[in-house]
Amino acid sequence: MSNKTPLNASAKAHTHREIMVILGGLMTGMLLAALDQTIVSTALKNIVEEFHGLNHYTWVVTAYLLTSTASTPLYGKISDIYGRRVVFQFAIVTFLIGSFLAGASQNMTQLIATRALQGLGAGGLMALTFVIIGDIVPPRERGRYQGYFGAVWGLSSVAGPLLGGFFSDHAHILGITGWRWIFYINIPFGIASLLITSAVLHIPKVKRDHTIDFLGAILMVLSVCLVLLSVSIYGPQYGWTDSRTVVFLVTGLILAVAFLYWESKAKEPIIPLYLFKIHTFSLTSALAAVIGAGMFGAIVMLPLYFQVVKGYSAMSAGLKLIPLMLGIVTTSIVSGKLITKLGHYKRYPIMGTAIMTIGLLLMTRLQIDTPYWKISIYAVMVGAGLGLSMQTIVIALQNAVDFKDMGVATSSNTFFRSLGAVFGTAIFGSILTNRIGHYLQTNFAELAKSDPKSLSGFDMSQLGGISNSTAVLKTLPPLIKNTALEAFVSSFHIVFYAAAPITALGFLLALMLRETPLRTSQDYAAAREEAAGDTLG
Repeated sequence: MSNKTPLNASAKAHTHREIMVILGGLMTGMLLAALDQTIVSTALKNIVEEFHGLNHYTWVVTAYLLTSTASTPLYGKISDIYGRRVVFQFAIVTFLIGSFLAGASQNMTQLIATRALQGLGAGGLMALTFVIIGDIVPPRERGRYQGYFGAVWGLSSVAGPLLGGFFSDHAHILGITGWRWIFYINIPFGIASLLITSAVLHIPKVKRDHTIDFLGAILMVLSVCLVLLSVSIYGPQYGWTDSRTVVFLVTGLILAVAFLYWESKAKEPIIPLYLFKIHTFSLTSALAAVIGAGMFGAIVMLPLYFQVVKGYSAMSAGLKLIPLMLGIVTTSIVSGKLITKLGHYKRYPIMGTAIMTIGLLLMTRLQIDTPYWKISIYAVMVGAGLGLSMQTIVIALQNAVDFKDMGVATSSNTFFRSLGAVFGTAIFGSILTNRIGHYLQTNFAELAKSDPKSLSGFDMSQLGGISNSTAVLKTLPPLIKNTALEAFVSSFHIVFYAAAPITALGFLLALMLRETPLRTSQDYAAAREEAAGDTLG
């Protein structure tokens, strides 16, 4: 008779109803983290006007992305050692403290620092949500639950800009400056998530001898931060050949190589390199990065098109994203239920990346006067592609790795998706900025040749002002404004042309996935007990 505690005892105790209650707590935490990636964007104008911090405004977004991305793999490893619930709740508390302090900030420096603290908590919320579901639900049953997380991402892509616009449009709410509520609104939801997980999230913690790879953690965080700073801040702002961009990028890459070397020697590495020998882990990591880039490329560029070219307000632009959300939500839930019913998963990321690529290519047809119903069809296709792909690759990954590596493998997948999102957003943003300047010069040069009188009294030096501040567009005469908008439309086309090959690469990667039978409750119970034996034996 074995004296080991069977780890599957907890899994057997969870009924569908109990899992749905746990899911509510996890989804609330994840929604907060996902929302705060997008909610600030529409409120930034009001924030920088109050704090006179236009030259630092990008840091408000980047500080959050840096700490949330860099901390993601750490949470997976630490939760493997200390247990899921306590680490998840630490992430919630960290996020709540960051939210409260961000809302109370008195200047840009304080806001940037507290956003970084928020991101530190968000990294755990995004990574551990998938890990915990992996702990309590076998892969064969996981599709029906994991589809809901795709719905959370879809909801946040619309609700973020919408709520940010709503709060920032109000000077004061209950005597507090409107934009501060984008942070304070997190507090009641975070407390609810904390209470739910405290009451129902009971996963037995396996006691084990452990060491934390502090040097590996420092090398990883520094390398990720330096590379992301060079790509998301210094490159787009100062140019890709600027000394700051080059020094940060090269130093970050050197530290990344040092990290990989150290991880090959460490006793308990942050990201065990042997995981990359697993075909499914390597492929799903690459797929996650591709999907992250495609997702944020669409979510960032489409609202910008609505606001600049169509002239919609921030709130209206958020509402116009509903088709994108519907695409993500519907296919996430439907594909999840089909995976549980039929036991096959490979077909969904193949279909998803193909549909997303076609949707992005169709977006190159957008014009100034494109009717909204057409845009909605393109947006639904991109959303449907994301919904079919995003959660499915997590199920494939968790089915392929040993139970003892569940935490670190899942959080690594989230890490690669976040990396893809940051790189994608930075690269697409840089392409857009570069092309706007080019097309403004070209379009106005052609206008000067074809109709010189139309430019009489127009100062051509204003072109730089148009590319830096779209507010200038409202002050221009109709023909000149139309010429400028055509430059923006052409620039969006280039961005979508650049995004399509990336998602097409995802299609090729999805074709290479190996489909293995999804583990059932009995298989999963055996895997959990084997993990207990490896750890306690």
